[in-house]
Amino acid sequence: MSRLVIVVVTHNSRADVDALLGSLTTAPPAIAHEIVIVDNASSDGTASHLRERWPAIRLIETGANLGFAGATNVGISGSRGELVLCLNPDTVVPAGALDRLAALLEARPGVAVVGPRLVDGQGRAELSWGRMLTPWHELRQRLLQRGAERGLPVLASLVERLTRRTREVDWVSGACLLIRRTDLERAGLFDERYFMYVEDVDLCATVRRTGRVVLFAPEVEIVHLRGRSLAGSTGAGHAFFDRSRLRFYAKHRSRWTPLLRLYLKLRGRQPDTHGQGEV
Repeated sequence: MSRLVIVVVTHNSRADVDALLGSLTTAPPAIAHEIVIVDNASSDGTASHLRERWPAIRLIETGANLGFAGATNVGISGSRGELVLCLNPDTVVPAGALDRLAALLEARPGVAVVGPRLVDGQGRAELSWGRMLTPWHELRQRLLQRGAERGLPVLASLVERLTRRTREVDWVSGACLLIRRTDLERAGLFDERYFMYVEDVDLCATVRRTGRVVLFAPEVEIVHLRGRSLAGSTGAGHAFFDRSRLRFYAKHRSRWTPLLRLYLKLRGRQPDTHGQGEV
């Protein structure tokens, strides 16, 4: 039986998924593993392309867009590996990276979640960890990341330093997140009320409430071609983000919820939560 299951959710990801699967199969992890692709009703032929180009890769088609959390849970529930890696389709995995990540997790019994250092195609670091969400922490995160992406020397240098030290953190990015299945099941898997965004922060918050540790491990690097997904951002994507933030604050930081609602109202961004659960 595979010890590691790699769950990749695709949605119109045909342009990216070959690079990821190529990296995973050309230099596969030594740890016994299974790759599970969960296709979220792509309209660009992703599923048919995967069946034709990668017939040995297990493909699950949801038949509808369940969102990231819902589709990831489908992949988790349909697999049995004791370690679960959530991996974005717009990533590329260097040889040996997943073995090192798994070894780091297994060497520290108190750690439930570990996330690597994420870099773009030019090797520039992404600030892929953070503190528990508050308006101030969100603002700091946004300013640092945007400044680094724009090449502002001071902010780029700061992000570089912040992503060079192993540390216990409040959350790591779901673009590449390794978790023990026991901790994942104790947390109830991903909260499917998050359609897009913040579900990784929510999962880490839930795991940490059980006394377990989330670790950022920069000694392992994964390439995250983040610009490709951001290029497809739409008004609908912003609405999903705002809705997820409201849900997170209501669940974990309720005293900040009125302030966030006021901010969104002043910005003309009051997301409709009808049909997406209460916030």
